[in-house]
Amino acid sequence: MGAWGYLPFDNDTTNDWAYGLEEVADLSLVESAFDELEAVGAEYLDQDIACNAIGACEVLARLLGRPGYTNAYTEKVDEWVANHQLNPSPRLLKRADTAIDRILGEDSELQELWYEGEGNEGDLWKGALEDLRARLHP
Repeated sequence: MGAWGYLPFDNDTTNDWAYGLEEVADLSLVESAFDELEAVGAEYLDQDIACNAIGACEVLARLLGRPGYTNAYTEKVDEWVANHQLNPSPRLLKRADTAIDRILGEDSELQELWYEGEGNEGDLWKGALEDLRARLHP
């Protein structure tokens, strides 16, 4: 994963996933990201699957009017959200919560990568995910 920051779209994988929004007018891309993560079950969670699920969570937060942050990397998502006023179901928001729990838990490559180095990068990343979780709930 090419990451330059700890925010959800500060990496190549999540940005690449977000380009898929251009191909849909519904939440099918979001749902498929959660489907892929859930299919892993208790097995080791690959970083790419985790990044895609984080992108899906961020789309939901933005649809709820809670972007948290905007920058050049969120422009395509923000534009899609502005053009697709969809209302995420409570079930989908629950799946987002579960995805964040799974990504922050054991057997998660992304979590391991953020905490393997020295410094506070892992804590910053975890804080960004906890902020994302908070933005998913009114």
